Amino acid sequence: MKLPRLRHHSALWMCFFLIWFTTLWKLSSGPIPVKTGMEIPQFDKLMHFGYFFGGAGLLSAFLFCRNTMQPNWLQILTIAIISMTAIGCLDEWHQSWVPQRSGNDSQDLTADVLGALAGFHVLKKLHKHLLKA
Repeated sequence: MKLPRLRHHSALWMCFFLIWFTTLWKLSSGPIPVKTGMEIPQFDKLMHFGYFFGGAGLLSAFLFCRNTMQPNWLQILTIAIISMTAIGCLDEWHQSWVPQRSGNDSQDLTADVLGALAGFHVLKKLHKHLLKA
């Protein structure tokens, strides 16, 4: 008896995405971490890019696994970008209410959206690896 490949189940990717979102919410709910050592200019933008790169990859994997035989890449891209942009806006708004945080930063949102675009494109490029045994 052959066991189903867990990575093919969209529910697994949705669980990972929900963990990603919960972690984002928790990180945004506290003060900015204390900076120690050398400061890298615009490092926070790189962090936004990377975090939303991962989130979009997880969401795109979920959407891809719902129809692996004939994925509609335009639909996956549209859902992923709209969702990640909405989450980025929600995150910025949320941060504006947290003491010691500043929110509504358009540069952070831009980094979020660019990271999401990159995350989708990497998943699209590597999607065949999800299907391999």
